[in-house]
Amino acid sequence: MKKTKGLLGRWLKNTVSIMLALVLLSATLLSITIGIYYYSEAKNSVETKAYAAQQLIEAYAARNEGDFYQACVDFTESRLPRDATSLQFVDPNGRIIVSSGETLSTARYAKTEDVLQAMETKEVASFRGTDEAADERVMSASAPIFDESGEAVGLLRYVMSLRQTDRKVILFCAVFYSVAIVLALVIYISGTYYVRSILEPISEITKTAKRIAGGSYGVQIKRQYDDEIGELADTINDMSNKISQNEKMQTEFVSSVSHELRTPLTAIGGWSETLLSGGATVDSADARRGLSIILRETKRLTGMVEELLEFTRMQDGRFTLNIAPGNIRSDFEDTVFMYGNRLKNENITLEYLDNDDEIPEISCDIPRMRQVYLNLLDNAAKHGGEGGKITAEIRREDSEVVIRIRDFGPGIPEDELPLVKKKFYKGTSKARGSGIGLAVCEEIVSMHNGTLTLSNAEGGGILVTIRLPIGEQ
Repeated sequence: MKKTKGLLGRWLKNTVSIMLALVLLSATLLSITIGIYYYSEAKNSVETKAYAAQQLIEAYAARNEGDFYQACVDFTESRLPRDATSLQFVDPNGRIIVSSGETLSTARYAKTEDVLQAMETKEVASFRGTDEAADERVMSASAPIFDESGEAVGLLRYVMSLRQTDRKVILFCAVFYSVAIVLALVIYISGTYYVRSILEPISEITKTAKRIAGGSYGVQIKRQYDDEIGELADTINDMSNKISQNEKMQTEFVSSVSHELRTPLTAIGGWSETLLSGGATVDSADARRGLSIILRETKRLTGMVEELLEFTRMQDGRFTLNIAPGNIRSDFEDTVFMYGNRLKNENITLEYLDNDDEIPEISCDIPRMRQVYLNLLDNAAKHGGEGGKITAEIRREDSEVVIRIRDFGPGIPEDELPLVKKKFYKGTSKARGSGIGLAVCEEIVSMHNGTLTLSNAEGGGILVTIRLPIGEQ
């Protein structure tokens, strides 16, 4: 659970925090933009009116014999209120002479910065902030008026309350931040759900993997999603099944080897005691029979030990080949002939299917390949001996040398065919053996860049096919 919390915390820190920061930053930038827009509009409005008033006064004064002061008074009094803007005529000392429109306060003097700045610069000046006289935020613009001699007559000052503008800006900011908060919650909730949908199956997979590591081979994970997590679950399930199968095969192997060793050792021990008891002479039939059994069982034990040694070499990487050019056909025929004579004592016929194919020498390890032939012929005799016949042939097919060995026994159940070459696997066969001979054979053939396959032959029995490439190994 700590790991789940850790991954969730990292997601919150590395992803959600960045997304939240971006959302809040976007809301802030939008709020600032809206504020700038509305306040700029208010400023442009009062400044435009101030510029226009300045031009009108000059024209108005020209028609009234140059009386700029009276022109300002008349202009101010004639302005009807069309919006929330108030027009004031202010003398050079800042005293409000007359005002029209919405009166923001009853103060007699205008003390905002635009009044002083307009008189100093002789240009239109604006101000945004709190008017202490009106006790509220305003936007104002003052246009200085000068007579024909250049003497200051006063200022025409437009004043606008920012109460409505501030409300609009605050409302938009509230909307933006509300949307940002809602969006952040959606991101957090949906993201948390998504992350948990990944972490919870991984947590279950981790628990099951720990159970497998603890020895509970074969346990399965329920597949919940058809995605990479589902594939991971399938992979672990497959691993669990294979480990379970291998564990079962190794257990059966130990049991089988124990039985295989006990039987010949019992025979060897029993006949040794009989011979040592003095109840039989070396020339007696019982003694000869006992010695024959001892010899046969000793050879079988020796073969089993050799297989085990080959297996350990395969496991630790010491299984090597001595590659040299060799006449594979001649060696195969010699092996078949030698083994055929041996099988006659067991009433099994080994038939060599001769042909005229020209098979060149190939680079291989002749002793190792002979070991493969003998092992496969021995398997055919043990597992298919009931058929009373084995066939063997070697041919050239395109760029390959193909060796086939077939028995005419009961065959192998189809569900066991993919498993018979696995180490320690014996299946339902009651034939004696360690269960690693075919695994050793396949390893040898694979090291020659060849393939070894088993299949049920038409008409019964097992067909073993070896394919070796002609050319450099």
